[in-house]
Amino acid sequence: MWVGLTPAITTSADDSASSSSEESWTTLFDGKTLEGWEKVGRDDSHWEVEDGVIKGTGRPSMLVNTSGPYKNFRYRCEVKINDGGNSGVYFRTTRKPGFMDGYEAQVDSTHTDPIRTGSLYGFCHVYPQLVKPDTWFTYEIEVKEDNWRGRDMLRIKITVDGNELYEYMDFEKTYGPGHFAFQQHDPGSVVHIRKAEVMPLAD
Repeated sequence: MWVGLTPAITTSADDSASSSSEESWTTLFDGKTLEGWEKVGRDDSHWEVEDGVIKGTGRPSMLVNTSGPYKNFRYRCEVKINDGGNSGVYFRTTRKPGFMDGYEAQVDSTHTDPIRTGSLYGFCHVYPQLVKPDTWFTYEIEVKEDNWRGRDMLRIKITVDGNELYEYMDFEKTYGPGHFAFQQHDPGSVVHIRKAEVMPLAD
């Protein structure tokens, strides 16, 4: 975990303009339709837009973003899960993923699976409840291929509601560049998404 002592930095107007142009977010959900997204999975799983929010219900499936693939990036989304529900924010996944394809940032406040929101499923697990059910929260995920002491690796930084939880270093680079997706886990789960946006980062 990075514990933040942030140094004061003075920038010129030109520096600020350059930084602003480089750090631009691309919206992946237009707030009205599922344009740019595709359901992968069972026919009796449902993804729809209601009042500007994506809603996932029914049997297991994935809602996959068709843009990309993305390699190095910052990604953020606003998500809400029901009491007893389970979902996931996937990144570096395939275009036709199953639940084991790609990295998954867990979305789970009270499901029987004790691995809670904030976890990088299968890699780094959080067990305390960080977000109450039926409560909007912001996930931010930063992914960057890097080299540490001569070893290639992938840095994955996980932040929930502005609180940076940890930076996971995946020396296996388990999943390559890929797409974003949301998981519909089971019939008892109802997941809502009202924002999804990406900022590609330089290699």
